[in-house]
Amino acid sequence: MSATAAVQSQALVEGKNIAITKQDLQAEAQRIPPDVRPLILARPDNVKRMASDLYVLRSMAVMAQQLGMERDPKVAAAMQVTRDKVLADAWLAALDEKNMPSIEAAEKQARSVYLAQPERFKAGEQVRARHILIGSKGADARTQAEQLLEELKKGADFAALAKERSADKGSAARGGDLGFFERGRMVPEFEQAVFALKQPGEFSGVVESKFGFHIIQLAEIRPAGIKPFEDVRDELIKGIRASAAQAARVTAADEVRKNAVTNDAAVDAFVSENAPKP
Repeated sequence: MSATAAVQSQALVEGKNIAITKQDLQAEAQRIPPDVRPLILARPDNVKRMASDLYVLRSMAVMAQQLGMERDPKVAAAMQVTRDKVLADAWLAALDEKNMPSIEAAEKQARSVYLAQPERFKAGEQVRARHILIGSKGADARTQAEQLLEELKKGADFAALAKERSADKGSAARGGDLGFFERGRMVPEFEQAVFALKQPGEFSGVVESKFGFHIIQLAEIRPAGIKPFEDVRDELIKGIRASAAQAARVTAADEVRKNAVTNDAAVDAFVSENAPKP
């Protein structure tokens, strides 16, 4: 076995004939929202905690099994429902993959929707701006912002200063770029200042908001009108693919449901048993 293969086969946590593998952790990680999952799994402390929690959970499950608890009708029913859900989710994932239109096919549909329904994509005046945020209050913070503004007016590199000095780390990574936005998206002080700028490249003064002190530079103005297809392409494609998958799921569920026969008497008895008692 190669060194790489050996590392891949190692348990993350083990003890008393119980081992938590990377497959176990990957399965547990499906509970984490996809947009933050990579960030959480990239931190060793998070992985250790999750693996440790899984070890405790599995150990308790083994102890319950040793006591014969899986034979309790309620426990057995809960285990069956959980098993059914895991298998059904896997089947649905395969169904999604089978019925999901390709990116190319979805983009073709997206262009048709864009051309046929232009009213959906109307937008007010938009601006694209970048900023540097001094994320504190007081005279010292304002002085820092004023000094930065003077440096920028003398030709300092805005993107480099944003990456180095801005407290807004999300936009700092993009050189301070905030992308396009309409009125109503930013805090009032920021919005008033940025929409007062008229020429790309123009700087605001130092702008104070609840977040601290901002230095804003106008990058581009986009008049009111229909959003460019490129701005809505990804959202449209995502919606078209999701709709196709959902439609396939509904069709499959309806087809399966045709074989089901409801026992009204059993339903009534269940309701009676579980209804609030006077």
